[in-house]
Amino acid sequence: MDQLKQTVTELYTGSERRSRRFRFGLILFDVFTIILFIAIAPLPATVGLETLGFALGLFILMDFAARLWIATDRREMLLKIYTIADVIVILSLLIAPFIHANLAFLRILRGLRIIHSYHLLRDLRRVSPFFVKHEGAVIAAVNLFVFVFFTTSVVFALFVERGTGLEGYINALYFTVSTLTTTGYGDITPTTTGGKLLAVVIMVVGVALFVQLARAIIQPSKVRYTCQSCGLTKHDHDAVHCKHCGAVVRITTEGMV
Repeated sequence: MDQLKQTVTELYTGSERRSRRFRFGLILFDVFTIILFIAIAPLPATVGLETLGFALGLFILMDFAARLWIATDRREMLLKIYTIADVIVILSLLIAPFIHANLAFLRILRGLRIIHSYHLLRDLRRVSPFFVKHEGAVIAAVNLFVFVFFTTSVVFALFVERGTGLEGYINALYFTVSTLTTTGYGDITPTTTGGKLLAVVIMVVGVALFVQLARAIIQPSKVRYTCQSCGLTKHDHDAVHCKHCGAVVRITTEGMV
């Protein structure tokens, strides 16, 4: 058992080529599931989709169990937002075939898989130099992406007439984006108290996320490196001294080309 745990730990955290390929495969799987759950959100529940969801739920459960097994602090891992989201998604996928009902809350729960994007960012930090260089802008874009598509799944499940399929989902996305940008064309408007309150939340949070994304794009990109003296975590790519305390920082760089 100890040998198996050592092997699993090496796959998830090691620097060998096999480990890097394994983690890259997990990244591709995460991207695939996020895109898949967005794509099938407007589709009616069928035996084929439930079977596919059940299989994906088992695979996600195996990945979750492996990460939990090798975690140095399991309590800390279980309290992370993307871990909680994954647990909810796993349960929603595994119980769906036994409920045999196209329940709105299951669509919303599957939409939580989008939150796994934050775990995906952590993995990308280790394998993608592009991500490290543009981390601020990428994270801001992911924040906006997660908010838009999760909110769309909520709007589609709770406020769009059942059976409208792809057209209804596009209407939900259209309503979310037009409300988020405060464009408000008026062709699709909330009529219930719950819908109006949701629109308020979308407008308030959406404006904040847009400002965050604009700031991340306009401001010079920073590299994440913890200063050993004062703990400052973000520095210019070519920095040799910490701007906060003046201590020498040794940031890995390829130099000027």
